[in-house]
Amino acid sequence: MSTIVEKLQSGPEWLRSWDPENEETWDRRLAWQTLWITTFSLTMCFVAWFLPSAIIPKLNAIGYSFTQQQLYWLAAVPGLSGGLMRLVWMVLPPIMGTRKMVAATTLLLFFPVLGWGVRSMSPTAPYWELLVLALLAGIGGGAFSGFMPSTSYFFPRKMQGTALGLQAGIGNFGVSLVQLLTPWLIGLGFLWWLGESQMMKVPGKPDREVWYQAASFVWLPFILIGTWIAWQYLKSVPVKANIAQQFDIFRNQDTWWMTILYIMTFGTFSGLSAQFGLLMINLYGSGNAGIVQGSGATAQILVAGYAVPDPAAYVFLGPLVGAGARVLFSPLTDRMGGAIWTLISAVGLAGSIAWTIPALTPDLTSAATLQAGFNHFLWGMLLIFLFSGIGNASTFKQMPMIFERRQAGGVIGWTAAIAAFGPFLFGVGLTIMAPATFYWIGVAWAVMCVAITWWRYARPGAPKKS
Repeated sequence: MSTIVEKLQSGPEWLRSWDPENEETWDRRLAWQTLWITTFSLTMCFVAWFLPSAIIPKLNAIGYSFTQQQLYWLAAVPGLSGGLMRLVWMVLPPIMGTRKMVAATTLLLFFPVLGWGVRSMSPTAPYWELLVLALLAGIGGGAFSGFMPSTSYFFPRKMQGTALGLQAGIGNFGVSLVQLLTPWLIGLGFLWWLGESQMMKVPGKPDREVWYQAASFVWLPFILIGTWIAWQYLKSVPVKANIAQQFDIFRNQDTWWMTILYIMTFGTFSGLSAQFGLLMINLYGSGNAGIVQGSGATAQILVAGYAVPDPAAYVFLGPLVGAGARVLFSPLTDRMGGAIWTLISAVGLAGSIAWTIPALTPDLTSAATLQAGFNHFLWGMLLIFLFSGIGNASTFKQMPMIFERRQAGGVIGWTAAIAAFGPFLFGVGLTIMAPATFYWIGVAWAVMCVAITWWRYARPGAPKKS
């Protein structure tokens, strides 16, 4: 492995020396240039990773005929593959370096994004083919465990909360971006040149002509631009470690405690981001057989006066709130420490998840109770996203404080890899059990994290005050 490392580090992109803790020699401009370039690429990674979650809820409306369980599994697969790929990407920064890793990863996004565009243009793809595309979308999820450790090498510890919070938070905006723009892009008639249109048929609403492939194709130029910029302008920090050396993080108990905490924060954020639209449809929309009768233009709402919500109008709000919280609270973690905010996140998640549970069983007795239940559900979900975003910022401040530089990068990559299984675990959980049962498990997990954070990191005299 050492021979491979030496060979990859022989190019001109490798910096001869780099010590961000030395103010006199630290190149601030290069550090921030690296942050913004990799953040742009990371945003495209999240777009590619969550593109299926924006497309899947309406697949049946444009001509497919999948079951509810098939759609849940389809939305869950990018989380599974993203988590598995993060286990690979977490060891790449010291081996490939920032430049090669970011440029190659960004280019790889081109293929699943192109595939989703082609296969949503004509609703004839077999289920297994869409599963393969969902699997490849996980490349965008895997990138996080390489990009974040790599960026941490460029900044001093006192600034890593802000730097990593900005990168991860802005990158997370890619989730909201794809979910917000998808319903708008598919309706733009001037995009006819992108291919054949489809007729979208939603119960209770008039048929609508759409260009569903536009939701994918529009990102392809940005992916190519990100690839070129990364290759042209990025440098690599000479942090050397082969795969075996990087595995020393698993002998440190804090690796495992921080993994549990990051599952609570990013696992919740990514899991709900992927399943929010389907959950909304199945509880309060056309997926609820107790609400809609008939199909197409003849559909009737059984509860008079209740308007079935369009998930596209709301689904982007959750990731937007979570990503915004990660960006806004990151500077506060640099000032106050990460542990106190992780504690606030855990308490907030336990409370907000518990508060949302009653809204997971819609009351069909009247339009007023249905509307009240939906409002309760929406606000509860936004609170969950808020507290998960706060925790995403604070845990990434804690890790560089708890571990030395190379290990901190490895732990960031590892915890991110495990938490990336969130979309898969949420998809499986919502498939095999009632939403309320699954949410109670979330409450129990958050309460456990309150205890871990207080005892290990936040209390006076804590072993690893961070």
